[in-house]
Amino acid sequence: MATVLVTGAARGLGLEFVRQYAADGWQVHACARDPAATALGELSRERPGLIRTHALDLTQANDIRRLAGELADAAIDVLINCAGTMGRKGFDGGGMTAGAFGKSDYEEWQDIFQLNVFAPMQMAEAFVGQVARSEQKKIITLTSILGSIARNSLGGLYAYRASKAAVNAIMHSMAIDLGRRHGIIAIPLHPGWVRTDMGGQRADIDAPQSVAGMRRVIAGLDRDRSGRCWMYDGSELPW
Repeated sequence: MATVLVTGAARGLGLEFVRQYAADGWQVHACARDPAATALGELSRERPGLIRTHALDLTQANDIRRLAGELADAAIDVLINCAGTMGRKGFDGGGMTAGAFGKSDYEEWQDIFQLNVFAPMQMAEAFVGQVARSEQKKIITLTSILGSIARNSLGGLYAYRASKAAVNAIMHSMAIDLGRRHGIIAIPLHPGWVRTDMGGQRADIDAPQSVAGMRRVIAGLDRDRSGRCWMYDGSELPW
């Protein structure tokens, strides 16, 4: 049985990853701060043999190390770093004006980088052994088209753009290092503009469509595609 670990599984894209992978018979490790108090808890009760929930606070490195210890003997085919944040305001709350030049809140910058940059790196370092012993050997981090320097024609969103550009660079280096050492495939993956709490209700697509597309991309990954930035529809996103 193939196994996937998903962070940010309480809602939105993370919850949809859990739902779709479990529906296809995967063993799912679903991580959230309080999994029992969300829709994730209900979903796990519907599929008790396939979905294992784990309390995980990604802002706490000790929490990540604890979970890695609990799953020390697991083989994780796909590790998906799904959790992320735009800060206190998503598109519905602030749109492109959030974090505008001259209005930087550096405590908010730290929160954004903690979840969008540090946590994926910490997860990969903590779980590299579990991924390396699996058959598929894949590490995925959700990124954003807003992290693409080549596609930035509007400016703004400084902290969020910077965090996604940073995690893109991390995943590229990870693809090189872990590919050589363990045969691991690592990519940043853009889910599209999705109707979630972060993306807002004016977004282009819904979570089931986004996740179905991302799962196709993940299933088709090979060493030639590792280290490159992909979109949910299978097209490549320029850096």
